[in-house]
Parts: sequence; structure tokens; C-alpha cells
Amino acid sequence: MKKYFSTKIKEIFDKVEIVSHLARKKFIFSFVLGLIKSRKVHFCEVAEHLNHKTKAACNEVRIQDFFRQAVLNYEQVAMLLCLFLPRKGKVRLSIDRTEWDFGKCQVNILMVLASHGKIQVPLYWSLLDNKSGNSSTQDRIDVVAKCLHLLGNRIGLLVADREFMGHKWLKYLKDSGINFCVRMPKHHLIERLDGRVQQAQELAKSHPLSLSDCLVDGVWGNVYLKRTAQGDLLYLFGTMEAKHLGTVYRRRWTIEACFQAFKSRGFDLKSTHLKDLEKLKKLVAMVSIAYGLCVSLGIYQDARVKKIKIKKHGYKANSYFRTGLNQIREMLKMKAKDWHQRIEIFIRWLNRQFQYYQNTHFLVG
Repeated sequence: MKKYFSTKIKEIFDKVEIVSHLARKKFIFSFVLGLIKSRKVHFCEVAEHLNHKTKAACNEVRIQDFFRQAVLNYEQVAMLLCLFLPRKGKVRLSIDRTEWDFGKCQVNILMVLASHGKIQVPLYWSLLDNKSGNSSTQDRIDVVAKCLHLLGNRIGLLVADREFMGHKWLKYLKDSGINFCVRMPKHHLIERLDGRVQQAQELAKSHPLSLSDCLVDGVWGNVYLKRTAQGDLLYLFGTMEAKHLGTVYRRRWTIEACFQAFKSRGFDLKSTHLKDLEKLKKLVAMVSIAYGLCVSLGIYQDARVKKIKIKKHGYKANSYFRTGLNQIREMLKMKAKDWHQRIEIFIRWLNRQFQYYQNTHFLVG
């Protein structure tokens, strides 16, 4: 089963030109499986699962050579990740940062996540060299512009937290035809059509308030205000109908769940000892591919094989990511007769996804 699963998935991944060298294409997929099996990003841990016919020390040298020398085509990485998205329908983008310190090294990642229904995958990310400061307007525009080039009018919405505000940024989204919902800091003023300029905290009472045609940070849009159970002010600004902004904003949690899977609940990305930003960017690409594979298989398992158990509090016992991660790890070490048929259907689905995108010139390969 291990050989069958590895071979079939590799055949699909080989069609995407992430790197031009054939041996490195094979290495990428082997490394992704090593990440899933070890659940660690440490090279020494992945090396134990890379090639059992070779000594772990040799595998580790091979990993180090790849991260030092290989040049990745990140546009093709994004195209590969799009294989896990449904072929039709609008895509929601979430933009956020995650950061951590490793000694004196400060890792600061700006990421855009694409979601549709139950599935979400990272598309583009940037390693910021700014001592863990906020992203600049140009940083945000650069990553979103890449998503716009890749997905075009499939982008239905962008959701962001309080860091992602400012006239130039919001105007860029509006001029690009991207609907957005952004949480604003409470001190940002609201200007009404009749000329009144008001503070959000003065308008927010005990009940939610929806305001249409407001000028915030020099951009026209709609405002939604609400006091949370903790007494905090939820101040949302966006281009869709004001009363829907609260519902839309709640979908931002998907990128937080992705960050958790990358770190403490998944691949332990924070434990990496890499300090070079270009090497870190490559590692994020490898983790993103592993994440997309796990989430898509978890959704497939829940829909086609066995429903994920719902606990008394109403939430799933395991996330789609954890379900897919566990299934792949189990498949790679067990010889169950029924795995072949189950995985064959999943492989056919991935092949259909690739053929669709290839036929529409979405992928180059």
C-alpha cells in the first residue's frame, strides 16, 4: 500500500514544474511524505523517513543540499495547491501573519489562505525581514496581486484582522474588484453621507449596528458594530451588505486553524532551526503541500468512507487536517485490503482535478 499510494500521488505531483530537475521533483514528494510521517520539520527527523535504503545521515545531507541549492517556482507551488480546491465557485481569501523567535532570529510570515467550503490551502506567503513588525501595505498588495493573477474573478472575498487597514490597501482591494471584510481599530473615524464624523465606540451600544455608505480611511463602504460578550468592540468595515459583515468575519478562523496545524497541532514548524529566510520559505512550501494533502484526504474520508465523530459539545472529534494526517500515516505503515479501493477513488479525484486545470491552461506542465 505504501508503494502504491506514494507512486500514484507522485505521478500527479510530477506534472507540476515546481523544480525543473527530475531528481528534485522526486525529492519534494519524498520530503512531503517524510513530514507527514514524522510530524516534524527537523531535517534529522524527516531523514529517518526519506529513503530506508540509505543511511539517515546521507538523507540529511541530501535535504540540506536541496534547501541550499534548489530554486522553487512558487507560482507552480500555488498552482499545485489549487488542485485541492473545487474546480468551480468563488474562493475566499484570508490574510494574516504568524511569528516566533528562535534565539535572536525572528521569523515573521505573511500568508494568504484560499478557502472554498470545507477546504482551505495556503497560496502565497512572504518572509518579512522587519523584526516581527506589521506587514507593509506593499507587502500585502504583492501577495494579493499574485492571488489575483492566479485566480482572477474566482476571488469572492478577502477577510483580514485589524493589522490590515489603511487607505492605500483598502483602495487597492476595492479598485481590484475584491470584496473585503476588515476588522478596524476602534479609533478609526466613521464619516456618514450627511457629513457627520463619529467614533465607532460612541455608536456601538448593546445591540449590533449596521451602517451603509460610510467613509473609513478615505474609502467608501459599509460598517458593522457590535459589543462582544467580553465587552470588546467588534468594528468591521467592508464592501458587502453591512448586516452580513459579522457572519463573514467569523470565517477568518480558518487561517488560524491552518497556523495551528503548521505549528503545535501538526508539523511543529516553530521548532525549525533554519534562520535563512529563503530556506524558510522553501520549508513553508513543503509544509503547505503536506497540509493541503492531509486536509483534502480528511474531507474525502469524512464524505466517502467514515464520518468524523461529533462530540457532545457539537464539534468534530478531529479536524479534517488531523483525520487526513492520521489516515496517511496509517496507510504508509499498514497493509489493509480495503485501503486500495478507498485510495483509488481519491487518486482518481486528484487526477480529474489536474486534468481540469491543465485543460483550462491553469497549470503549466
